Amino acid sequence: MAEQSVPGATHADPTWAIDLADVAKTYKGKIEALKGISMRIQQGEVFGLLGPNGAGKSTLVKILMTIIKPSRCQGTVLGHPVGSLQVLRRVGYLPEHHRFPNYLTGAQVLDFYAAMGEVPRRVRRKRIGELLELVGMGDWGKTRVSKYSKGMKQRVGIAQALMNDPDIILLDEPTDGVDPVGRRDIRNILAELKARGKTVFLNSHLLSELEMVCDRVAILVHGQVAQQGTIDDLTAGKERYEIQLECDSPLQDQTCAALLRKITLEPSQSNKRNADRFVLPSGPWVECEQSTLRIGTTDPALIQPIIDVLRQQRVMIRSIKPLRPSLEDLFLEAVDDAQPDESEAPSPHQKKSKTKRKNRKNKKNHRESQA
Repeated sequence: MAEQSVPGATHADPTWAIDLADVAKTYKGKIEALKGISMRIQQGEVFGLLGPNGAGKSTLVKILMTIIKPSRCQGTVLGHPVGSLQVLRRVGYLPEHHRFPNYLTGAQVLDFYAAMGEVPRRVRRKRIGELLELVGMGDWGKTRVSKYSKGMKQRVGIAQALMNDPDIILLDEPTDGVDPVGRRDIRNILAELKARGKTVFLNSHLLSELEMVCDRVAILVHGQVAQQGTIDDLTAGKERYEIQLECDSPLQDQTCAALLRKITLEPSQSNKRNADRFVLPSGPWVECEQSTLRIGTTDPALIQPIIDVLRQQRVMIRSIKPLRPSLEDLFLEAVDDAQPDESEAPSPHQKKSKTKRKNRKNKKNHRESQA
């Protein structure tokens, strides 16, 4: 079969399993699913792709799998131009909504899909048992798929993605419908794949799962990469201390702002949460929101003046803890930053979405205060 013609193919860099630049896709009706994204995935790493519904994640995966053709694209997959069919022999794929024939057994599913990928019969027979054991389905290989739970089907799906011994594994929502024990087992499988030198491209809406297993992540919003890097890279400069105060303390009679003026410089510009923000003489910012103080530093020495003032004013302190933004925090920040300018008249849908985001943040802050 003739390979697709791929304009703008770039010279391959062996460091990168996937090296993309200016990938765009516009569907009929001028719907821009991808708006010229760039993304690099290193050999042997677990890479997570996340984004809200409609961000373009599935479109990107389908471009990599040659299911759809990009409007424009530069880059390589395993050293070959994106769209090259020969590279698919070295790629394993688990789609989000896979449907295995119910009349086949788990072992037959692996044999069938590997045969379609032209894996030799001798190799298939050897790998079926090994991979069923790897995904915890060794005792279920002779059972029909119709008897499987959703989690069991996901395990078999991961096994079939490994039958051709791929260098890159694309997993679309691999933990969807899987219970906590199953998710832990899948995390262990991903760790084993990484130890074997495999590159794993993981697409999931379970942000906590991505945070536990991924070396690096990319956040896709409105068809563009909003952020990309390791969790440490993306949270650099965003670590903070958080002080929770008792609501029935004397704080009711004098505001946080009044207290902070005793030890801080002039107020800085308010942030998106409409919290009062000040600056310490030593440099870190301080936010005050109801019964919560946030200080932009990881140095415990720099929060001592604030603790001293609170003690002097007989304000009861419930807790003091260092915090780092979670992947969920980074995700919500990227989505919020991509919203239209407030000076533009929002549509009813945008107003509803903004209210939902605000309620979501308030609930999260409440959960943290109760931790």
